[in-house]
Amino acid sequence: MIYKTNTCALYGIEGHVIEVEADLSNGLPGFDIVGLPDAAVRESRERVRAAIKNSDFLFPQKRITINLAPADIRKEGSIFDLAIAAGILRASMYILNEALEGFAFLGELSLNGSVKGIKGVLPMCLSLKEKGLRKLILSCDNADEAALVNDMEIYPVENIMDMVDFLNGKKVIKPHKVDLEGILKNNSTEEYDFADVRGQNTAKRALEIAAAGAHNVIMLGPPGSGKTMLARRLPSILPDMTFEESLEVTKIYSIAGLLKDKLYLVTRRPFRSPHHTMSAGSLIGGGRVPHPGEVSLSHYGVLFLDEMPEFSKNVLEVLRQPLEDECVTISRVGGTITFPAKLMLVSSINPCPCGYYGDASGRCNCNPAQIKNYLGRISGPLLDRIDLHIEVPPVGFNDISCSAAEESSAAMKSRINKARKRQLERYEKDGIYFNSQLKPKQIPAYCTIGKKEKELLKNAFERFNLSARAYNRILKVARTIADLEGSENIKTDNIAEAIQYRSLDRKYTL
Repeated sequence: MIYKTNTCALYGIEGHVIEVEADLSNGLPGFDIVGLPDAAVRESRERVRAAIKNSDFLFPQKRITINLAPADIRKEGSIFDLAIAAGILRASMYILNEALEGFAFLGELSLNGSVKGIKGVLPMCLSLKEKGLRKLILSCDNADEAALVNDMEIYPVENIMDMVDFLNGKKVIKPHKVDLEGILKNNSTEEYDFADVRGQNTAKRALEIAAAGAHNVIMLGPPGSGKTMLARRLPSILPDMTFEESLEVTKIYSIAGLLKDKLYLVTRRPFRSPHHTMSAGSLIGGGRVPHPGEVSLSHYGVLFLDEMPEFSKNVLEVLRQPLEDECVTISRVGGTITFPAKLMLVSSINPCPCGYYGDASGRCNCNPAQIKNYLGRISGPLLDRIDLHIEVPPVGFNDISCSAAEESSAAMKSRINKARKRQLERYEKDGIYFNSQLKPKQIPAYCTIGKKEKELLKNAFERFNLSARAYNRILKVARTIADLEGSENIKTDNIAEAIQYRSLDRKYTL
């Protein structure tokens, strides 16, 4: 007779319900697992055998066949151990009839029978819920993460013996719950604040505009001017994450194994700052079975590329598609996976290889060819996808020594929230949320400008030899500036300010 249990497999950020079929038959003792398992799944035979024996159960001396269905989905990892053990124990009559009905099992087994935590529990729980499986037995290490899913009964167990006693009614395990409101409240405090930044009012203004419209930013300035300091404080002025956004980001971090102890729900907007030696696969995601890269780990947050020209050119060029499409599509022999990538790209760049071009001290020895080659490492198509180019000059002594209080992130955030609210109301029927998401066909409807504004934009377009994409970026930024002012119409001053944030376009034309 065949006994069935349920578990789940991951492919990308989506889960697939897997039915584990256990068959015990007479013949030479053996233990086979079929259904396209990888090496880690095949090794579960020895883990399950030792775990059952060391939990004071007799391992059946029969021919055991485990089928993981559907058989056309590749099974990876150790997440099937607990479900396989449950099927064998049911077939051996250690678990009562019908006790497994409605349950799913997730967990890796130790040789002593204890149940270990695994990665990717949240997306698997969501998939199980969609398929009508509302009861889940798993490791205590994953209980908090799994309990984030509403209408699921989560039963954490320490070992196989606990699972068997619970299913047979000999032990009471109450469904695990978490305090979602408390988690969201306790983890909302930001570590960095713009009140710590002296001077740099122009850069702060530009970052406020970027945060209000979710625009990409590049900061140009010498070493020590505060580019990294400003970038690290950008998440502190972004609107708080909704619970739905937190769940989506947590799914990605769960798959990547980046959820820290006691922080099983990501409630702060991500800030990722990878090193310039990273590969294209690390940035975009990849592997034999693709895993999320830095662009997906920055979902609903900030991806900061410090010293952008130091990244290899092929690494930078792979950013073009996710910046445009807000997702990453990776194709492999086994199929195609799409990871979300709705992020703000923030990058920094020195004005020249030594970093001191234009400095009053005159210590820059870079010649024009070196400067051109250095800035040319960032291609025109990539630069076109960055809305704001911010010049960050050195901070003067008067700014550093001034004792006056600087504006806090909270004050900036209140204005940004108002601007975001206007955008949400405006684009309610269009399926977008921010000005930066406006498509070319939507720009004429939402970024209407008058005769004076059009003439100003025409002069800038011809003088700086702007591209069509840069033209659209200017209109989007001007729309955001008008939203911060509470204006429905884009004014001449808004256009003029938006043009000022295309400084690298002007430099390329010198």
